[in-house]
Amino acid sequence: MKRTLITLAMTLSVAAPAMADLALATSKNCMACHAVDKKMVGPSYKDVAAKYAGQKDAVDKLAAKIIKGGSGVWGPVPMPANAQVSEADSKKLAAWVLTQN
Repeated sequence: MKRTLITLAMTLSVAAPAMADLALATSKNCMACHAVDKKMVGPSYKDVAAKYAGQKDAVDKLAAKIIKGGSGVWGPVPMPANAQVSEADSKKLAAWVLTQN
């Protein structure tokens, strides 16, 4: 019984932050154009994580793109600016995206 409770607690401690950041991405309308594991209007988060893997400034780059938007990196469809996303939330979202590998 004790082992089951420890396992459950460990699972919840890992799953809770992932779910919270998915909730943030959903609340900021990111999921309207992106999915974790498949291309939609924009690239999947797994593809983004793979592209930026190992880059020390990846969180800052992605956070800036979340707020300012961008074009040409993933094809002809531009990513619109998301000025409603705060800098803190954009960094949290970027960090989460980079874990989706």
